[in-house]
Amino acid sequence: MSIIIAIIVFSLMIFIHELGHFLLAKKNGIRVVEFSIGMGPRIFSFEKGDTRYSLKLLFFGGSCQMLSEDFFDEEEIDKDHEHSFESKSVWARIAVVAAGPLFNFLLAWVLAVMVMGGAGYDKPLVNYVQLGSPAEAAGLKEGDLIKELNGEKITLGREITVELFVHPVSEDTITIVYERDGETHTAKIQPEYQENYAIGISYTAQEGEQAIIQEVVENGPFANAGGKKGDMITVINGTEITNGAELAEYTTKSPFTEEEITIQVERDGEPVELKVTPTLSSKGYTMGLNYNLYRYDATALETIRYSFAEIKYQISSVFKSLGMLVQGKLGVDDFTGPVGIVDMIGTTYDSAQDQGAWMAFLNVANITILLSANLGVMNLLPIPGVDGGRLFFLLFEAIFRKKVPKKFEGVLTAGCLFLLMIFAVFIMYQDIMKLL
Repeated sequence: MSIIIAIIVFSLMIFIHELGHFLLAKKNGIRVVEFSIGMGPRIFSFEKGDTRYSLKLLFFGGSCQMLSEDFFDEEEIDKDHEHSFESKSVWARIAVVAAGPLFNFLLAWVLAVMVMGGAGYDKPLVNYVQLGSPAEAAGLKEGDLIKELNGEKITLGREITVELFVHPVSEDTITIVYERDGETHTAKIQPEYQENYAIGISYTAQEGEQAIIQEVVENGPFANAGGKKGDMITVINGTEITNGAELAEYTTKSPFTEEEITIQVERDGEPVELKVTPTLSSKGYTMGLNYNLYRYDATALETIRYSFAEIKYQISSVFKSLGMLVQGKLGVDDFTGPVGIVDMIGTTYDSAQDQGAWMAFLNVANITILLSANLGVMNLLPIPGVDGGRLFFLLFEAIFRKKVPKKFEGVLTAGCLFLLMIFAVFIMYQDIMKLL
């Protein structure tokens, strides 16, 4: 099922991309020789006006074949030169090329409206401030709304996660602008060094859902104490736990240390008591606060507002990741290709199935937002062989009023396409090795 869903997701993104090229080409009087849904041999087609519309055997993506030197020889173009791509103004050609990536952003926005309307948005609230922590000393309190983090505007909780990933908490002072009771305040936080302990489990931290263990780390503290996947936590150190949200709240307010804890679980309807000794999971500097990543219901106006914030978040995340790649903070092993994406889509779909078809759709839509925004950004990069490369040459023509020699552009494009193919094969091999 995950492969079918992945094919639908990829096909939708590529089709929308090509639709952008198609509509702007038509708008600018460029002849689209063929517009196809799918790839490979035609199984059905018809002509309307000067365009053939085709449904092809491999239902994956689509194509927009314009009357252009890229597809036809000079003799064919001369027959209808006034409707060729090359005959139009440079700005018309720029619009046609840019439309593909921009339509990917449009698709991401439409899906973001659906996700925000159906699942809500992750309001960047302070969930918890540890007693005696740097955050408490700086005056932060539970319920404060984070507006800025070190000069970066914050609209969604996930933006905090990205900012702290790009600029991890260190001994340097952190500036947070927050809102409380309608008033804006600024806090200067001096992080402190801290060690974190864990018991090697994962669960769904949602209200109304029981604290059932979804994954257990092999040879982790919980597993070594006799804990199993599917166990439902009911008591920790004498504190009753009725759902995943309460378990998350307990572990936030009473962080694990190296001290042994007593956990009572329910297994096959019977209580089981476990003695678990947490182990060191991480160490480093901390502010001593947690922020919200769960979604709040959105009004109609909030749905529109936060759908734009979602696109901004996705696009900025791509650029920040590329920046980390250039700086050497990320490597090629951090890339995910088609195989890894199929696995990610499958995992997302499977984990959401128990919540119903609507929630499964919203989760897959959320993945599609990420992928479509990524596709849009990557296609705008000035790399010969993708739309951004063509845009670079067209902008050169617009600025200097001189076309880049066709032979030079062709050789450079062919060389970059070859390198991109090698890179794609490497990423695919890497994806497969990760799954083995």
